[in-house]
Amino acid sequence: MRVLRGAALSVRYRPRAVTATAVFAVVAFAAVVLTLGSGDYRIAPAEVLRTLFGGGTVADHFIVVQLRLPRVVTALLVGAALALAGAVFQSLVRNPLGSPDMLGFTEGAATGALVVVVAGGSSAALACGAVAGGVATGIGVYVLAWRRGVHGYRLILAGIGVSAILSGVNGYLLTKAQLMDATRALLWITGSLDGRAWADAVPLAIAMAVLVPVVLITCSRALHVMEMGDDTAAALGVSVERVRLTALVAAVLLTSFAAAAAGPVSFVALTSPQLAKRLTRAPGPNLIPSMLLGAVLMTCADLAAQHAIPGRQLPVGVVTGVLGGGYLMWLLATGRKAGRI
Repeated sequence: MRVLRGAALSVRYRPRAVTATAVFAVVAFAAVVLTLGSGDYRIAPAEVLRTLFGGGTVADHFIVVQLRLPRVVTALLVGAALALAGAVFQSLVRNPLGSPDMLGFTEGAATGALVVVVAGGSSAALACGAVAGGVATGIGVYVLAWRRGVHGYRLILAGIGVSAILSGVNGYLLTKAQLMDATRALLWITGSLDGRAWADAVPLAIAMAVLVPVVLITCSRALHVMEMGDDTAAALGVSVERVRLTALVAAVLLTSFAAAAAGPVSFVALTSPQLAKRLTRAPGPNLIPSMLLGAVLMTCADLAAQHAIPGRQLPVGVVTGVLGGGYLMWLLATGRKAGRI
Protein backbone atom coordinates (compact mmCIF):
# COMPACT_ATOMS: atom_id res chain seq x y z
CA MET A 1 0.00 0.00 0.00
CA ARG A 2 1.23 3.50 -0.82
CA VAL A 3 0.20 6.95 0.42
CA LEU A 4 -0.26 9.94 -1.88
CA ARG A 5 0.14 13.11 0.18
CA GLY A 6 -1.04 16.55 -0.78
CA ALA A 7 -1.30 19.91 0.89
CA ALA A 8 -4.68 19.23 2.48
CA LEU A 9 -5.19 15.49 2.35
CA SER A 10 -3.52 12.13 1.87
CA VAL A 11 -4.84 9.14 -0.03
CA ARG A 12 -3.84 5.52 0.52
CA TYR A 13 -3.88 3.29 -2.53
CA ARG A 14 -2.60 -0.06 -3.75
CA PRO A 15 -0.75 0.18 -7.08
CA ARG A 16 -1.88 -3.28 -8.23
CA ALA A 17 -5.54 -2.48 -7.48
CA VAL A 18 -5.34 0.86 -9.31
CA THR A 19 -3.66 -0.78 -12.31
CA ALA A 20 -6.21 -3.60 -12.43
CA THR A 21 -9.12 -1.14 -12.20
CA ALA A 22 -7.68 0.92 -15.06
CA VAL A 23 -7.26 -2.23 -17.17
CA PHE A 24 -10.89 -3.21 -16.49
CA ALA A 25 -12.04 0.22 -17.68
CA VAL A 26 -9.94 0.03 -20.87
CA VAL A 27 -11.17 -3.49 -21.66
CA ALA A 28 -14.77 -2.42 -21.08
CA PHE A 29 -14.35 0.49 -23.51
CA ALA A 30 -12.71 -1.78 -26.10
CA ALA A 31 -15.53 -4.31 -25.76
CA VAL A 32 -18.09 -1.54 -26.29
CA VAL A 33 -16.37 -0.37 -29.48
CA LEU A 34 -16.09 -3.91 -30.85
CA THR A 35 -19.73 -4.67 -30.05
CA LEU A 36 -20.98 -1.48 -31.68
CA GLY A 37 -19.02 -2.28 -34.83
CA SER A 38 -19.99 -5.93 -35.15
CA GLY A 39 -23.05 -7.42 -36.79
CA ASP A 40 -24.45 -7.85 -40.29
CA TYR A 41 -23.36 -4.29 -41.06
CA ARG A 42 -19.75 -4.15 -39.86
CA ILE A 43 -18.17 -0.83 -38.93
CA ALA A 44 -14.47 -0.32 -38.28
CA PRO A 45 -13.49 0.69 -34.71
CA ALA A 46 -12.19 4.06 -35.96
CA GLU A 47 -15.53 4.78 -37.62
CA VAL A 48 -17.38 3.72 -34.46
CA LEU A 49 -15.36 6.19 -32.40
CA ARG A 50 -15.89 8.94 -34.99
CA THR A 51 -19.64 8.28 -34.93
CA LEU A 52 -19.81 8.30 -31.12
CA PHE A 53 -18.12 11.71 -31.04
CA GLY A 54 -20.52 13.29 -33.53
CA GLY A 55 -18.97 12.38 -36.88
CA GLY A 56 -19.58 9.50 -39.28
CA THR A 57 -22.17 9.02 -41.98
CA VAL A 58 -25.92 9.14 -41.50
CA ALA A 59 -26.11 5.36 -41.88
CA ASP A 60 -23.35 4.79 -39.31
CA HIS A 61 -25.06 7.15 -36.86
CA PHE A 62 -28.38 5.35 -37.24
CA ILE A 63 -26.86 1.88 -36.74
CA VAL A 64 -24.43 2.74 -33.95
CA VAL A 65 -26.36 5.30 -31.91
CA GLN A 66 -29.98 4.35 -32.46
CA LEU A 67 -29.84 0.59 -33.00
CA ARG A 68 -26.81 -0.81 -31.16
CA LEU A 69 -25.87 1.68 -28.45
CA PRO A 70 -28.98 1.13 -26.24
CA ARG A 71 -28.23 -2.61 -26.07
CA VAL A 72 -24.57 -2.03 -25.24
CA VAL A 73 -25.37 0.58 -22.58
CA THR A 74 -27.92 -1.79 -21.05
CA ALA A 75 -25.29 -4.55 -20.95
CA LEU A 76 -22.79 -2.25 -19.23
CA LEU A 77 -25.29 -1.06 -16.65
CA VAL A 78 -26.69 -4.53 -15.92
CA GLY A 79 -23.21 -6.01 -15.50
CA ALA A 80 -22.07 -3.19 -13.21
CA ALA A 81 -25.27 -3.30 -11.12
CA LEU A 82 -25.19 -7.07 -10.65
CA ALA A 83 -21.49 -7.07 -9.82
CA LEU A 84 -21.89 -4.29 -7.25
CA ALA A 85 -24.84 -6.11 -5.67
CA GLY A 86 -22.84 -9.33 -5.58
CA ALA A 87 -19.87 -7.62 -3.94
CA VAL A 88 -22.16 -6.14 -1.27
CA PHE A 89 -23.85 -9.46 -0.53
CA GLN A 90 -20.57 -11.38 -0.37
CA SER A 91 -19.14 -8.80 2.00
CA LEU A 92 -22.23 -8.81 4.23
CA VAL A 93 -22.46 -12.58 4.61
CA ARG A 94 -18.67 -13.07 4.49
CA ASN A 95 -19.19 -15.93 2.04
CA PRO A 96 -18.12 -16.09 -1.64
CA LEU A 97 -21.41 -17.84 -2.50
CA GLY A 98 -23.46 -14.91 -1.23
CA SER A 99 -24.99 -13.40 -4.36
CA PRO A 100 -28.46 -12.52 -5.68
CA ASP A 101 -28.42 -15.79 -7.63
CA MET A 102 -28.04 -17.87 -4.48
CA LEU A 103 -30.11 -15.75 -2.08
CA GLY A 104 -33.33 -15.81 -4.08
CA PHE A 105 -33.57 -12.19 -5.22
CA THR A 106 -33.32 -12.96 -8.92
CA GLU A 107 -35.93 -15.69 -8.47
CA GLY A 108 -38.16 -13.13 -6.77
CA ALA A 109 -37.75 -10.74 -9.69
CA ALA A 110 -38.65 -13.58 -12.06
CA THR A 111 -41.76 -14.36 -9.99
CA GLY A 112 -42.93 -10.76 -10.16
CA ALA A 113 -42.41 -10.70 -13.93
CA LEU A 114 -44.21 -14.01 -14.43
CA VAL A 115 -47.22 -12.81 -12.45
CA VAL A 116 -47.46 -9.90 -14.90
CA VAL A 117 -47.08 -12.27 -17.88
CA VAL A 118 -49.87 -14.55 -16.64
CA ALA A 119 -52.05 -11.48 -16.12
CA GLY A 120 -51.39 -10.41 -19.71
CA GLY A 121 -49.36 -7.30 -18.90
CA SER A 122 -47.16 -5.33 -21.27
CA SER A 123 -43.37 -5.23 -21.41
CA ALA A 124 -43.32 -2.10 -19.25
CA ALA A 125 -45.54 -3.80 -16.68
CA LEU A 126 -43.21 -6.83 -16.78
CA ALA A 127 -40.27 -4.62 -15.78
CA CYS A 128 -42.29 -3.10 -12.95
CA GLY A 129 -43.32 -6.58 -11.82
CA ALA A 130 -39.68 -7.68 -11.76
CA VAL A 131 -38.71 -4.74 -9.54
CA ALA A 132 -41.67 -5.34 -7.23
CA GLY A 133 -40.91 -9.07 -7.01
CA GLY A 134 -37.26 -8.49 -6.19
CA VAL A 135 -38.07 -5.93 -3.50
CA ALA A 136 -40.76 -8.13 -1.95
CA THR A 137 -38.35 -11.06 -1.86
CA GLY A 138 -35.71 -8.90 -0.23
CA ILE A 139 -38.16 -7.87 2.49
CA GLY A 140 -39.22 -11.48 3.02
CA VAL A 141 -35.67 -12.80 3.31
CA TYR A 142 -34.72 -10.01 5.70
CA VAL A 143 -37.73 -10.71 7.94
CA LEU A 144 -37.05 -14.46 7.95
CA ALA A 145 -33.38 -13.91 8.78
CA TRP A 146 -34.07 -11.39 11.56
CA ARG A 147 -33.38 -12.43 15.13
CA ARG A 148 -32.01 -9.56 17.17
CA GLY A 149 -30.21 -8.55 13.99
CA VAL A 150 -29.38 -10.24 10.71
CA HIS A 151 -26.30 -12.46 10.53
CA GLY A 152 -24.70 -13.87 7.41
CA TYR A 153 -25.49 -17.57 7.82
CA ARG A 154 -29.18 -16.87 8.60
CA LEU A 155 -29.41 -14.64 5.54
CA ILE A 156 -27.93 -17.39 3.36
CA LEU A 157 -30.24 -20.09 4.73
CA ALA A 158 -33.33 -17.90 4.41
CA GLY A 159 -32.34 -16.85 0.90
CA ILE A 160 -31.73 -20.43 -0.29
CA GLY A 161 -35.07 -21.56 1.17
CA VAL A 162 -36.99 -18.70 -0.44
CA SER A 163 -35.19 -19.31 -3.74
CA ALA A 164 -36.26 -22.97 -3.74
CA ILE A 165 -39.88 -22.03 -3.04
CA LEU A 166 -39.98 -19.35 -5.72
CA SER A 167 -38.38 -21.68 -8.27
CA GLY A 168 -41.37 -23.99 -7.88
CA VAL A 169 -43.80 -21.06 -8.06
CA ASN A 170 -42.14 -19.85 -11.28
CA GLY A 171 -42.50 -23.27 -12.88
CA TYR A 172 -46.19 -23.31 -12.00
CA LEU A 173 -46.72 -19.80 -13.38
CA LEU A 174 -45.13 -20.79 -16.68
CA THR A 175 -47.65 -23.62 -17.05
CA LYS A 176 -50.52 -21.14 -16.57
CA ALA A 177 -49.35 -18.62 -19.17
CA GLN A 178 -50.47 -18.59 -22.79
CA LEU A 179 -48.03 -20.22 -25.20
CA MET A 180 -46.68 -17.00 -26.71
CA ASP A 181 -46.51 -15.31 -23.31
CA ALA A 182 -44.74 -18.32 -21.82
CA THR A 183 -42.19 -18.27 -24.65
CA ARG A 184 -41.52 -14.58 -24.08
CA ALA A 185 -41.25 -15.11 -20.34
CA LEU A 186 -38.88 -18.06 -20.74
CA LEU A 187 -36.55 -15.96 -22.91
CA TRP A 188 -36.63 -13.20 -20.31
CA ILE A 189 -35.94 -15.64 -17.44
CA THR A 190 -32.90 -16.96 -19.29
CA GLY A 191 -31.53 -13.42 -19.50
CA SER A 192 -31.61 -11.59 -22.81
CA LEU A 193 -30.60 -8.25 -24.30
CA ASP A 194 -32.43 -8.71 -27.60
CA GLY A 195 -34.33 -5.64 -28.73
CA ARG A 196 -33.25 -3.48 -25.81
CA ALA A 197 -33.98 0.24 -26.23
CA TRP A 198 -33.30 3.39 -24.23
CA ALA A 199 -36.55 2.77 -22.33
CA ASP A 200 -34.90 -0.32 -20.82
CA ALA A 201 -31.61 1.37 -19.95
CA VAL A 202 -32.86 4.68 -18.53
CA PRO A 203 -34.65 3.35 -15.39
CA LEU A 204 -31.59 1.29 -14.45
CA ALA A 205 -29.31 4.27 -15.11
CA ILE A 206 -31.42 6.47 -12.81
CA ALA A 207 -31.45 3.80 -10.11
CA MET A 208 -27.67 3.44 -10.31
CA ALA A 209 -27.16 7.20 -10.21
CA VAL A 210 -28.92 7.16 -6.83
CA LEU A 211 -27.80 3.83 -5.37
CA VAL A 212 -24.14 3.62 -6.41
CA PRO A 213 -23.11 6.78 -4.49
CA VAL A 214 -25.06 5.51 -1.47
CA VAL A 215 -23.09 2.25 -1.49
CA LEU A 216 -19.69 3.78 -2.26
CA ILE A 217 -19.92 6.74 0.12
CA THR A 218 -22.07 5.39 2.95
CA CYS A 219 -21.21 1.69 3.07
CA SER A 220 -17.84 0.99 1.45
CA ARG A 221 -15.54 1.66 4.40
CA ALA A 222 -18.02 0.20 6.89
CA LEU A 223 -18.35 -3.02 4.86
CA HIS A 224 -14.58 -3.37 4.90
CA VAL A 225 -14.56 -3.11 8.70
CA MET A 226 -17.59 -5.42 9.09
CA GLU A 227 -15.70 -8.23 7.32
CA MET A 228 -13.73 -8.55 10.56
CA GLY A 229 -16.94 -9.39 12.43
CA ASP A 230 -19.91 -7.50 13.83
CA ASP A 231 -18.46 -7.18 17.34
CA THR A 232 -15.17 -5.77 16.06
CA ALA A 233 -16.98 -3.37 13.72
CA ALA A 234 -19.25 -2.15 16.54
CA ALA A 235 -16.23 -1.63 18.78
CA LEU A 236 -14.67 0.51 16.04
CA GLY A 237 -17.76 2.73 15.89
CA VAL A 238 -19.67 1.21 12.96
CA SER A 239 -23.46 1.17 13.23
CA VAL A 240 -23.66 -2.44 12.08
CA GLU A 241 -27.41 -2.89 11.62
CA ARG A 242 -27.88 0.49 9.95
CA VAL A 243 -25.07 -0.18 7.48
CA ARG A 244 -26.30 -3.71 6.84
CA LEU A 245 -29.87 -2.56 6.18
CA THR A 246 -28.71 0.27 3.89
CA ALA A 247 -26.42 -2.02 1.93
CA LEU A 248 -29.09 -4.72 1.64
CA VAL A 249 -31.72 -2.28 0.38
CA ALA A 250 -29.33 -0.85 -2.19
CA ALA A 251 -28.17 -4.29 -3.37
CA VAL A 252 -31.73 -5.64 -3.66
CA LEU A 253 -32.82 -2.59 -5.66
CA LEU A 254 -29.80 -2.86 -7.96
CA THR A 255 -30.57 -6.53 -8.56
CA SER A 256 -34.25 -5.84 -9.19
CA PHE A 257 -33.67 -3.02 -11.68
CA ALA A 258 -30.99 -5.06 -13.47
CA ALA A 259 -33.42 -7.98 -13.75
CA ALA A 260 -36.10 -5.62 -15.06
CA ALA A 261 -33.71 -4.46 -17.81
CA ALA A 262 -32.31 -7.81 -18.97
CA GLY A 263 -33.89 -10.60 -16.97
CA PRO A 264 -32.28 -12.54 -14.11
CA VAL A 265 -28.85 -12.97 -15.72
CA SER A 266 -26.95 -15.65 -13.83
CA PHE A 267 -23.43 -15.79 -12.37
CA VAL A 268 -22.31 -12.21 -13.12
CA ALA A 269 -23.03 -11.17 -9.52
CA LEU A 270 -21.35 -14.32 -8.21
CA THR A 271 -18.14 -14.35 -10.23
CA SER A 272 -17.31 -10.66 -10.79
CA PRO A 273 -16.45 -9.77 -7.15
CA GLN A 274 -14.37 -12.92 -6.73
CA LEU A 275 -12.42 -12.35 -9.93
CA ALA A 276 -11.91 -8.69 -9.03
CA LYS A 277 -10.52 -9.62 -5.62
CA ARG A 278 -8.20 -12.22 -7.14
CA LEU A 279 -6.89 -9.77 -9.72
CA THR A 280 -6.51 -6.73 -7.45
CA ARG A 281 -5.34 -8.78 -4.40
CA ALA A 282 -6.80 -6.04 -2.24
CA PRO A 283 -8.78 -6.63 0.95
CA GLY A 284 -12.33 -5.46 1.38
CA PRO A 285 -15.33 -5.67 -0.96
CA ASN A 286 -13.54 -4.15 -4.02
CA LEU A 287 -16.71 -2.37 -5.10
CA ILE A 288 -15.40 -0.26 -8.00
CA PRO A 289 -13.22 -3.01 -9.55
CA SER A 290 -16.16 -5.41 -9.25
CA MET A 291 -18.46 -2.98 -11.06
CA LEU A 292 -16.04 -2.49 -13.94
CA LEU A 293 -15.31 -6.21 -14.24
CA GLY A 294 -19.03 -6.97 -14.20
CA ALA A 295 -19.53 -4.50 -17.06
CA VAL A 296 -16.69 -6.21 -18.96
CA LEU A 297 -18.10 -9.70 -18.41
CA MET A 298 -21.62 -8.71 -19.43
CA THR A 299 -20.51 -6.85 -22.57
CA CYS A 300 -18.14 -9.62 -23.67
CA ALA A 301 -20.80 -12.26 -22.96
CA ASP A 302 -23.28 -10.35 -25.12
CA LEU A 303 -20.70 -10.07 -27.91
CA ALA A 304 -20.10 -13.83 -27.70
CA ALA A 305 -23.84 -14.50 -27.60
CA GLN A 306 -24.34 -12.60 -30.86
CA HIS A 307 -21.55 -14.35 -32.78
CA ALA A 308 -20.90 -17.75 -31.15
CA ILE A 309 -23.29 -19.51 -33.55
CA PRO A 310 -23.38 -18.12 -37.11
CA GLY A 311 -26.83 -16.95 -38.08
CA ARG A 312 -28.30 -17.36 -34.58
CA GLN A 313 -28.16 -15.22 -31.43
CA LEU A 314 -28.01 -16.84 -28.02
CA PRO A 315 -29.57 -15.28 -24.93
CA VAL A 316 -26.78 -13.62 -22.97
CA GLY A 317 -27.80 -15.60 -19.88
CA VAL A 318 -26.74 -18.82 -21.63
CA VAL A 319 -23.21 -17.48 -22.11
CA THR A 320 -22.89 -16.14 -18.56
CA GLY A 321 -24.21 -19.46 -17.24
CA VAL A 322 -21.58 -21.42 -19.18
CA LEU A 323 -18.81 -19.04 -18.07
CA GLY A 324 -19.98 -19.08 -14.45
CA GLY A 325 -20.26 -22.87 -14.38
CA GLY A 326 -16.79 -23.17 -15.87
CA TYR A 327 -15.44 -20.79 -13.24
CA LEU A 328 -16.95 -22.88 -10.43
CA MET A 329 -15.45 -26.04 -11.94
CA TRP A 330 -12.08 -24.32 -12.09
CA LEU A 331 -12.39 -23.34 -8.43
CA LEU A 332 -13.21 -26.94 -7.56
CA ALA A 333 -10.21 -28.26 -9.51
CA THR A 334 -7.76 -25.76 -8.01
CA GLY A 335 -9.16 -26.37 -4.52
CA ARG A 336 -8.66 -30.11 -4.86
CA LYS A 337 -5.16 -29.65 -6.25
CA ALA A 338 -4.23 -27.41 -3.32
CA GLY A 339 -5.77 -29.84 -0.83
CA ARG A 340 -8.40 -27.39 0.41
CA ILE A 341 -11.32 -29.58 -0.73
